[in-house]
Amino acid sequence: MLDLDLDSVNASLRDASAQDIVRWALGLGAPAIATTSMGKNAAVMLHLVSEIDRELPTIWVDTGYNLRDTYLVAERLIRDLELNIHVYSPLMTSERRNAIMGGIPTVDEEERHAQFTQEVKLEPFDRALAEFQPEIWLTGIRREETEHRRNLDIVSVDGRGIVKVAPIFNWSDEDVEAYMAQHELPTCRHYFDPTKVHDGRECGLHTAA
Repeated sequence: MLDLDLDSVNASLRDASAQDIVRWALGLGAPAIATTSMGKNAAVMLHLVSEIDRELPTIWVDTGYNLRDTYLVAERLIRDLELNIHVYSPLMTSERRNAIMGGIPTVDEEERHAQFTQEVKLEPFDRALAEFQPEIWLTGIRREETEHRRNLDIVSVDGRGIVKVAPIFNWSDEDVEAYMAQHELPTCRHYFDPTKVHDGRECGLHTAA
């Protein structure tokens, strides 16, 4: 397990470019993965990582609830960026789960929503972690997205002991849009995360222990 002085590391990376942060993370020489949701602006991190190391395993937890637009853009990105993509899906189909659970639980149904999140996000991701056993996790989370993320930093250690590195952590929405435009990256106009229900809610991957 990596032993890092997080305060020192984050201070040294405060003004670094996203590309340099990716290079720093991969330069640690530890087993690493990147993750993607294939959401609206997922192309930013996918492009950043692919420009530096196309062999890096990229994990996509496909909940089974994605929309057609998401899948079309995802296939284009996988092809054009030559991603080393690994897709993990729930063990149960969405139609069967909907029949059993009566649809997607609301945020007020805490116990059912927690079970739902475990099945469609956390269990598939746990399988990915068991297979790749990463010590470094490159993620596209940004400070301004949720209250939980405002308490993190460019480099943090999650509850599993994995060093989480967020190269675009301090980017604004405008920064993201400018990068997408500069590199002519496709965007997923229609995206649905069944575990979030609304913007600003965590999906579970970044809060699980």
